[in-house]
Formats: sequence, C-alpha cells, structure tokens
Amino acid sequence: MPPQKNIASALEIDRLATQLATNPRSKAFLPLAEEYCKAGMWEEAVGVLEDGLKYYPGFVTAMVVLGRAYDQLNQPTKARAVLEGAVKLSPENLRAHRTLIKIYAAQGLTEEALKSCHVILAMNPRDEEVLSLQASLGAPESEKGQGAPSPKSVEVTGQVTVTPGTNTASGPPPALESVPTSLPDIPTGKLPSPLDDQKPPQDVAPSSDSDVVTTKSHQPSHADTVARLESWLRSLERQRRDRSTRDTHSGS
Repeated sequence: MPPQKNIASALEIDRLATQLATNPRSKAFLPLAEEYCKAGMWEEAVGVLEDGLKYYPGFVTAMVVLGRAYDQLNQPTKARAVLEGAVKLSPENLRAHRTLIKIYAAQGLTEEALKSCHVILAMNPRDEEVLSLQASLGAPESEKGQGAPSPKSVEVTGQVTVTPGTNTASGPPPALESVPTSLPDIPTGKLPSPLDDQKPPQDVAPSSDSDVVTTKSHQPSHADTVARLESWLRSLERQRRDRSTRDTHSGS
C-alpha cells in the first residue's frame, strides 16, 4: 500500500477506534473492522467484529466480514459457520456465497459449492471467477454457465414459441402466411358503374328461385325499353301531325 494510503488508513483507524472506545455500542465497529481488513490486520478485525456482534446479533454485513476474516486466518470451521448463518438470513448475499464456494471446495463439499455458484450466476451469469470455479468443480456441461432455472418457453422473432422438449429436428417451423404487398390486377374492360352499388340486395345475391323471378320483373329488358321509346316517338309524331293539321285549317 502506498505511503499516503497507509497514512490515511492509519488516521481513519485511529478516528474510528476512538469513536468505538467512547461508545462501545456504536456501529462504528463495522467500518473499523473493514479498515483493519484493508490493512491486512485480520486478528484486530475479528476482535472488533466479535464484540460488535454481541450488541447487534444478526447483522449480516458484519457476519460476512467476520467470515472472511476467519477464512484469512485459516479458521475455515468458524468461517463456514458464520457465513452459513449469514446466508440463512440473507440467501442472496453474494459476498457470503463467494467465500463459501472456496471453503466448500477445500473441504470437498462439491455439491454445496455448486449451489453457491448457481446463486451467484443467477444474479450475474458472466461472473468469470465463479464460472472458472464452477468448471474446476466438474459441473456437468448442462449446468455450466447456468444460474436460475430457464423459463419454460422463450419467445423469438415472428411470434413463434420454442418450448423445451419440442422436436425441432424434423424440419423448420411452418412458414408464416405472407402478407400481399400489392393489390391484384383489375381486369380491363367495362368498369362497374357507380349505380351498381345502389342495386337492391336481391339483385346481388338472390336466395331462391322466386327471388330471381322477382328481380327480373323489376328490371325492364332491353326489348321493353326499345318498345317504350318507339311508342314515345310515335306519340310525338302524332302530336306534330295534329299540330300541322290545325295550323292548315286555321290558315284557310
């Protein structure tokens, strides 16, 4: 540690130690213990933490620091007991699990070590240190890099759902129906008249033979239309002749 940091650490230790001496029930014991750990003063850290935990039993952070200090002093039995107590109170405490992995591995407790690995990897799947430890413990290939259990299904692009256990080796998933990008061509010829939209419903889709007959009776045929036009023209011709006759008689 550089001289300046040593001086700063010594000053901080002196300040916290004085505060704790003034008030033994002060929570200053925890930062003081952490300063001792930074300085490598593990025995001093253990003494301060043990005293502080008498006033604050169940203080998880202090328990984790104490477990690490025990581990550094080569007291794995005490370290394991304290850290397992911390994990019971805080199951996802990563610092506790990280130290427990090393203790379990050293004691040959592979299953327990892998469980702690899984807890950490569930929170941080890319933790290189824990991934390396997990591999060194001989974890099965299916478990390497895994943390929490994977979800039952994962949604992928195209709203297709892949479910574990589904046989995908038989071929690709069925293709999605394509959406036409253009309208179909309209055949050339006579365009429908706007008046066609105004036809009675029965002209569009008659539901029975009687409807067909009724529909035809309402629509005059081409011959009927011509006959009416001829009758109208003959009537006009008669009116002209009658008018000409009246004009001739009146002039004489």
